[in-house]
Amino acid sequence: MEHVLLSVHVLAGIVFVGGSAVATSLFPRYVPVAIGGQGEPPPDAGERNRSVAVALHRITGGYAAFGLIVPLAGIILASVQGRMGEIWIIVSMILTAVAGALLATQIYPRQRAALSEPGDVRPLRALSMLAGFYNLAWAIVVVLMIVRPGAGD
Repeated sequence: MEHVLLSVHVLAGIVFVGGSAVATSLFPRYVPVAIGGQGEPPPDAGERNRSVAVALHRITGGYAAFGLIVPLAGIILASVQGRMGEIWIIVSMILTAVAGALLATQIYPRQRAALSEPGDVRPLRALSMLAGFYNLAWAIVVVLMIVRPGAGD
């Protein structure tokens, strides 16, 4: 049973968390912006594509929803293995909650707002930064899963 849980945990992490991480990173590059707003140079029209941005927004939300499998399988696995009290599990759960909250309260709503009406590029820079923090949180979780500091092995 542990091998099944670990497989589900890792595969869901790769597919769903990885997919949402890529989509959040690419979204600011493709969402349309207003031309000539706030003294900015006109964006490269070849890269800006509303259809691609809409698809990335859907991937962000859909993959993130399916990504809930990752912490669920991880918590069940850690419980089965008796590891819930280990520091690397606790820190990973906290970072996962932070990443999820960041996605649900900041990234996804800002993507929706950017799609509703083309605006300035500055909010897209902030969105890129938030996507970077989201991806950094997941990168730290992956390192914790590999290194497992404080593991009772």
